Amino acid sequence: MVFAQSEDLITAARAGDVAAIKQHLQNKSDVNATDHRGFSPLIIAVYGGHQDAVAVLLEAGAKINHQDVTGNTALMGAAFKGYPAIAELLISKGADVNLQNGNGGTALMFASMFGRNDVIKVLVNHGADKSIKDQRGLTALDLATQQGNQEGIALLQ
Repeated sequence: MVFAQSEDLITAARAGDVAAIKQHLQNKSDVNATDHRGFSPLIIAVYGGHQDAVAVLLEAGAKINHQDVTGNTALMGAAFKGYPAIAELLISKGADVNLQNGNGGTALMFASMFGRNDVIKVLVNHGADKSIKDQRGLTALDLATQQGNQEGIALLQ
């Protein structure tokens, strides 16, 4: 259940409002509160591309590998949206590069599917397992191939 003050923290994370995030945390808002989709303030800040907000939330103890109701993580969000610097930050703080969502997808698969080649580089450099298959039996390379992403294919071979 999300209480009003935690809802305010989620709103501040969505806006990337670092000052408001800090204020809500000082007022004991739950840094790991979730909305009805299981989105935490960290996941929401990542989706918005708010790197400074992400850093503040991580310092406040946000669960880095928290999975929303479909199993997606903040790192998967950074991969999907194409934020290599945020992906680097998350990995440096302990994000699991090989965690799988409810469909077996990984951050590397998201980056491959959406042509986020800068994120593919970050993930591969940090040991992302290129051989993991999703529930359809597809690897990140298969997804890059389906999209005709020549650079991604080269990075994944």
